[in-house]
Amino acid sequence: MSSRSLSLPGSRTLIFGRTPLVMGIVNVTPDSFSDGGVHFDRAVAVDAALRMAEEGAAIVDVGGESTRPGAAPLALDEEIDRVVPVIQAVRARTDVAISIDTRNAAVAEAALAAGADIVNDVTALAAADMTELVARTGAPAVLMHMRGEPRTMQQLAHYDDVVNDVKRELSGSVERAVNGGVARERILVDPGIGFAKTLEHNVEILARCSEFTALAPVVIGASRKAFVGHLTGQAGGAGRMAGSLAAVAAAARGGAAIVRVHDVRATSDFLRVWEAIEEKARR
Repeated sequence: MSSRSLSLPGSRTLIFGRTPLVMGIVNVTPDSFSDGGVHFDRAVAVDAALRMAEEGAAIVDVGGESTRPGAAPLALDEEIDRVVPVIQAVRARTDVAISIDTRNAAVAEAALAAGADIVNDVTALAAADMTELVARTGAPAVLMHMRGEPRTMQQLAHYDDVVNDVKRELSGSVERAVNGGVARERILVDPGIGFAKTLEHNVEILARCSEFTALAPVVIGASRKAFVGHLTGQAGGAGRMAGSLAAVAAAARGGAAIVRVHDVRATSDFLRVWEAIEEKARR
């Protein structure tokens, strides 16, 4: 993938090159699929985000609502109360890019005011007020592919060709956002590994990741997901790290701009070695 950049507030810039940038996951939730409860305490969440920045994360992704399959919606006030203090504390101590993982415009607006830089929306800015917010603020946005909503999405995992279908639906989301005033160069796309996808769909998307890069810089979030557990026999958590690194390799080979992961140090080390080998191979 050719080098591209994304400007952030405060004269900061993310540079997308051959090796994906690492986005560290900070779930301030009691019930996320892999690490629910681990970072639910605010101080623990802040320490985790700062540690991820030291370990090589270019972005920390802070979320207060679980979007695991079957998850119920969270009250807006509670979601804001979970994420805003964490974002404020992280921003006060580091210049690392911060993304807010939310599908709610009120939460995104509060997070941006607290110091977040990027909106990461699993509904691809489907809500008009979210599109308006992103257009008005100029915040970069990650548009993720999902059908339905977390409680129903796995019932909608039916595709003729998962890559072509997801690409077409994501393209529609991008055009809708652009028509709503969002600058095309501020958009990233995520094919939504695990969101209305079967194991076979997830593997196919990773194998053909490069086909999404024509739309926008690509974000891949496969870390510790159920398909990794099904393939490896690992029940969950850090036991799925090795399998998740295989997904990172596929994303890197396919030209992804960002990989969203739980295990930042291991991923950063993996990508350093991967890039050294790839650089030698290109000579």
